[in-house]
Amino acid sequence: MYDAARAFGRAAADAGFAVITGGGPGIMEAANRGALDANGTSVGCNIELPYEQHLNTYVNLGIDFRYFFVRKTMFVKYAEAFVVFPADSAPSTSCSSAHPRPDRQDPALPIVLFGTDYWNGLIEWLRGSALGEHKISPTDLDLFYLSDDVDDTLAHITTAIAERATSQDPREEPHVQVQKSDAQ
Repeated sequence: MYDAARAFGRAAADAGFAVITGGGPGIMEAANRGALDANGTSVGCNIELPYEQHLNTYVNLGIDFRYFFVRKTMFVKYAEAFVVFPADSAPSTSCSSAHPRPDRQDPALPIVLFGTDYWNGLIEWLRGSALGEHKISPTDLDLFYLSDDVDDTLAHITTAIAERATSQDPREEPHVQVQKSDAQ
């Protein structure tokens, strides 16, 4: 998985994407390393905790956070897609980030679960228990894309982003007009 994450980081950077991870060792290091191999932007969002990791050496833009919620917000705010690799600890992605952004009409951000053998159990549980108990809707399963191939993963992401693109200029979207009374 380290080799696959490194290859994906390189392919993503070659395609013009910045790679953003938690900045730690293992799979995060591999993705950052791949991005750096391609002379791309390799971002690490580190958390400041006692006895926690330090940024890996393959990050060329590192940011330290004191609070988890701020760190999670930064992952989501700048994300175009999520690629989740099997790792020693829970993946650093939030399901709430997959839902459409409230200020936009865009569909959900693509979530690729890399490593079908690893993730099949989760998908089967979602199809069986969660869907069977009406905890999720059938369309929620469409949020996830399983892949074992770097090129397939990148193709899925670029296609999903192209489909999500809007022809409307964001400056023309309706915005709340702040009134002086709102500030008092």
